Amino acid sequence: MDHTPEFSRPVLVDVIPTRGIDMEVEAKPGECAGLAERFGIVAVHSLVASVRLQAMDNGTLFRLDGRLRAKVTQTCVVTLEPLEQEVDETFTMTFGGSEESDTMELDLSMDDDDPPEPLVDGAIDVGEVVAEHLALALDPFPRKAGAALTEVVAEPEVVEVKVSPFAALAGLREKKK
Repeated sequence: MDHTPEFSRPVLVDVIPTRGIDMEVEAKPGECAGLAERFGIVAVHSLVASVRLQAMDNGTLFRLDGRLRAKVTQTCVVTLEPLEQEVDETFTMTFGGSEESDTMELDLSMDDDDPPEPLVDGAIDVGEVVAEHLALALDPFPRKAGAALTEVVAEPEVVEVKVSPFAALAGLREKKK
């Protein structure tokens, strides 16, 4: 799938100094609108993230530590009214290798850390990483405080009596007797 990120901030790994790099990324209004559409929510009002990129293992792996803060509006699953929420999440990811090395077979166990994400064109798209973590942090079933489902009373089931097409003939037979 070829997807153009709504919020893209690529960082070439070649320019990451050995001491690491700190950066802050903020989504512009158009990017916020695109993210809201992508996530199927009413609005993303703001999205800001502070990240640190650090080279590891002699520059073969890169660690990204970040914290994102966002204000979003979702729809309450009970009342269907708009519901404003604030998101504050921290995350860590490791990058290394390339998309081609992504096809290698890996031996994983539940105790292992996630394998490194592949580098795409020698870069890490910090904006897309932040967007993905915002999507993961969103409440899948947002509910306003105090909103409750009211008891639904089911209407009695209407039983439809089927009349046989031969019932009229049976009635005629009864009249003949």
